[in-house]
Amino acid sequence: MENGKKIALAVSAAFVIAIGIRVGLIYKANHEELPAATETSAKPKLSDDDTVFLRKQHPDSLKDERDLIGKTIWVSAGGQMDYYHYTSHHADYAHPVATLAGAEPLVVKDVFEQVPPKGRAVSRISAGERHVLLAFTMPKSSDPNALYAVPIGNYDNGAYTFLTDEIFFYDDPHVLYKHWGPEMWAHIDKHEAVVGMSENQAMMSLGQVINPSSDSTGNRSVTYDNNGHPIKIDFEDNKAVKVTPVPS
Repeated sequence: MENGKKIALAVSAAFVIAIGIRVGLIYKANHEELPAATETSAKPKLSDDDTVFLRKQHPDSLKDERDLIGKTIWVSAGGQMDYYHYTSHHADYAHPVATLAGAEPLVVKDVFEQVPPKGRAVSRISAGERHVLLAFTMPKSSDPNALYAVPIGNYDNGAYTFLTDEIFFYDDPHVLYKHWGPEMWAHIDKHEAVVGMSENQAMMSLGQVINPSSDSTGNRSVTYDNNGHPIKIDFEDNKAVKVTPVPS
């Protein structure tokens, strides 16, 4: 899969300006009553999405990751992580099942290590000496008891690197983003794109592999890979105004 997730210093001129001011004006200014100070700057307005608190676990050991066993987590990095069949602490890298979709709940069953195939990439996670994987079930799938696995980090040069904080939510996004409303969540859970969606909502629905037309978030066109079925969405004021399937 393709990787579909950008200060200036100013120098005050007050000293130079002061030199150029006539002595008479300085005297006048020093003897006049100063006007009341006014507030010249306002705090930036935060959206409801900006105020959502996303918990992080900052794992740095296998024990930290194994603390997830028995817990439900939800996919944040939709459209980015392939998953595989799992049997007895082993992932079948040769036969990827599908790609994890945004907001999908997973119940963690195991944390294990495995050396990935040599000579070919099987995950967005760097191979290192060996992968660290989560085994899980998908309670909303047609077979809620089936076991799968997905890489979530690696071991290399004597150290572990874990990306679970970037790949998953530790709290239900339906609750975290409840202000999106049940109607919008119904579309997201079906991974549909609809007029009225914000960019965050569209990314949750269609995945994070995107090709934006500019850096002007909320006022641009964005093409979502959508697991190989691209969809272009035109946004104005952070609302989708046009949804167009893109021929493959």
